[in-house]
Amino acid sequence: MADWTERYRPSTLSEVRGNDKARDAFAEWARSWDDHREAVILHGSPGVGKTSAAHALANDMGWETVELNASDQRTADVIERFAGRAARNATLGGSAAGGGATGGDTASRQLVILDEADNIHGNYDRGGASAITKLVKESGQPIVLIANEFYDISRGLRNACRDVEFRDVSARSIVPVLRDVCRKEGIEFESDALQRIAERNRGDLRGAINDLQAACEGRSSIAVEDVVTADRDKAMGIFPFLDAALKEESAEETLRSAYAVDETPDDLTKWIEDNVLDVYDAAEATRAYDFLANADVWLGRVRASQNYSYWRYATDNAAAGVAAARDGTKGGWTRYGRPQFWPSSDATADEVVGKIAETSGCSVATARREVLPFLSAVTHHCKPRELTVAMAAAYDLDEAGVAFVTGSGESTNKVESIVEDARERREERMEDHADGAFAGGAGRDGDAASANDGGAAGTGDDTDRDGGERGAGSDVDEPTDDEGSADGEVDEDDGSDDGQSGLSDFV
Repeated sequence: MADWTERYRPSTLSEVRGNDKARDAFAEWARSWDDHREAVILHGSPGVGKTSAAHALANDMGWETVELNASDQRTADVIERFAGRAARNATLGGSAAGGGATGGDTASRQLVILDEADNIHGNYDRGGASAITKLVKESGQPIVLIANEFYDISRGLRNACRDVEFRDVSARSIVPVLRDVCRKEGIEFESDALQRIAERNRGDLRGAINDLQAACEGRSSIAVEDVVTADRDKAMGIFPFLDAALKEESAEETLRSAYAVDETPDDLTKWIEDNVLDVYDAAEATRAYDFLANADVWLGRVRASQNYSYWRYATDNAAAGVAAARDGTKGGWTRYGRPQFWPSSDATADEVVGKIAETSGCSVATARREVLPFLSAVTHHCKPRELTVAMAAAYDLDEAGVAFVTGSGESTNKVESIVEDARERREERMEDHADGAFAGGAGRDGDAASANDGGAAGTGDDTDRDGGERGAGSDVDEPTDDEGSADGEVDEDDGSDDGQSGLSDFV
């Protein structure tokens, strides 16, 4: 019996189900490839149609395909011999693929597909990751990388590519596909049977088709009782879990989903904490953070006592508690971000905390425990921008520091522009303070030379203390009330802005 997943694999992008937004973004990447010439990473859970979409796109564009899978020995040499030759605009037979690199004939291009791009690691793939990173930067042909876990790909490779996320296919989108397969195979069906297959596969379209084929083996019809009721043993991905916890499921359902995610309660709490503000309103977030604080207390007890039975209480608060803080369900699509407080950021964290402590005059422990979380909350994802610029200027943060505090990408134009504006602000502040420091030696409207030569400034007792212009020999009068008020205001401003950019000045 032929494999139904292969027999009914989409031959065009329009047949890809359940990921309309990702499908359209992928098609736009291909149509505009001549303009940007970037590789793209398709990432998402297994079975959602990433590889099928890549081959369907090639059919739509009239492109040949060259595919390299994780089952191959992906050393730097193998990648260069096969994918490298194709990406540099030569066929595997050695002849030039005319027009591909120049954009003159898009039909002659080759689409290089690197499957399981998140599985390049260890000695077996010695040099493979760096070879692929070099490949996508130098390629004269479009390249598609397929991955289940986006963040298992090296940071350098991620930054060199665009990315399109394929979400888990909903049961509502899976059922019509199963219905079409049954009709083409001449299988009669009960709608409830197809619904049960779709729901038990948790968004895995390929798994649903495989289950349908297994249930229909030797039958001309399928009923509910023909569907095996045992759930598929499948771990839940972090992004579907965030949708479940922050948008869709009840507290009880979210808790069950939390135990299906392959993340420790510590990491799970970080994921939720870093993304809750992208979904919840102010009132919901306030309640959610109370539960996250409780979860953090239990995680602290685990670290202190090494008693991992306390993890269950952390999960109760982080998953069920945060879900209970939500008012009803929420729709829409959210681009979830990786937690910024990750172990790989320890060096940056120490540097940022040190700057905060030094500038604010507090201890490092206070800066880490109290000031840093506050700064992260009020500048989350660099919003509002003006406040983020003020923070970066106050603590003299570079791109890595701003990215760490706000949770934004370090190499993004947004972060780079904020750091540049912050540097300009610091330079202007230094100039302002320098001007005030030397004001006593020069006339306010004159220059230092004229003051020293006595040309514009008065001499002896006729010289005003504030350096104002007075002709030699002019009468010296006491300042009027208005003049005194003005001078007082200037002195007060100078005294309040003394160059110490602590937390209170920043706020």
